[in-house]
Amino acid sequence: MLERNYQFWMGGVLATQLDEVSDDPAKVEDGNFWAVLIDFEGKKRFAKFAQVQEELFPSIAWSKLTGVWKSSHSEDQYIAYVNQIRKQIAEGGVYQVNACRELRTPHEMGDGGLRGLFSQILRENPAPHASYLSIPGIEIASASPELFLSRSGNKLLTSPIKGTLRAEGELFGEKDKAENLMIVDLMRNDLGQIADPGSVEVSELFRDEEHPGLRHLVSDICADVGEDISWAEIFAATTPPGSVSGAPKSAALKVISEHEQARGPYCGALGWIHGDRAQLSVAIRTFWSNDDGLLRFGTGAGITWGSDPILEWQETQLKAQRLISIAGGNFS
Repeated sequence: MLERNYQFWMGGVLATQLDEVSDDPAKVEDGNFWAVLIDFEGKKRFAKFAQVQEELFPSIAWSKLTGVWKSSHSEDQYIAYVNQIRKQIAEGGVYQVNACRELRTPHEMGDGGLRGLFSQILRENPAPHASYLSIPGIEIASASPELFLSRSGNKLLTSPIKGTLRAEGELFGEKDKAENLMIVDLMRNDLGQIADPGSVEVSELFRDEEHPGLRHLVSDICADVGEDISWAEIFAATTPPGSVSGAPKSAALKVISEHEQARGPYCGALGWIHGDRAQLSVAIRTFWSNDDGLLRFGTGAGITWGSDPILEWQETQLKAQRLISIAGGNFS
């Protein structure tokens, strides 16, 4: 048994008593409960917990931060990034790219780490796939609204988000729907690599979901997988999530690598696997700490030819504003 108060929580399921951490996806085939963290760049961490129970996350105090959040891209740099993507779209090399930036602020973790922040997030910004993870070397407090993969038996479901508006009054336009449809097609292709022939289906297209302060355009794609398909094969076919990379995925990833530092956990996959059941979110709206004295938060926007660079910058601000206000600190 590994020492310290390592744990995982998601959807009312609390896992404690950390037994093992591995980067081998074959480990999760053993029927035990494993917390899963896959970085955007593909680094894998699987954490086996011995104790799993249904339990509400405890209410823990959080002292708001007072430092300054610094961005990996200034407004001018982000606008230049968006314009470069639009140029590459015009040249035919790519159709859509999710352009992100990282916010960071100094913060030395006390004994409670990010547990207080996550407790505050659950009260002030409840999210359907909110999760907390603490394992050696990393701690994460996520308010993710997006399902990456769920599994029940041989059934897989993914629900990509593309399209974000303020909660009041606005309607999703053709740009939002076109962008969402691109990612639906991408996820159909990803699932098609490991699904039973003919089983991939778009079960719902363009669902309007309301979240704290925001509305999202969401679609559902489902598929069946055979018992001979391993988790290693599923991860190879589907990561990183298409909604936070772009289309075609390989071209989008090349653009991202040229303009961004490594995203790490942000935009990766976060959740759990237990036998033939699983729930994995896209790790957006997520704070994380690598034990280096910095707290990090990522934000981004999907860029198409029709994107207005200033409006895309404003979207990244909108997505960050509510959660940063919960954490505290100077953000502008």
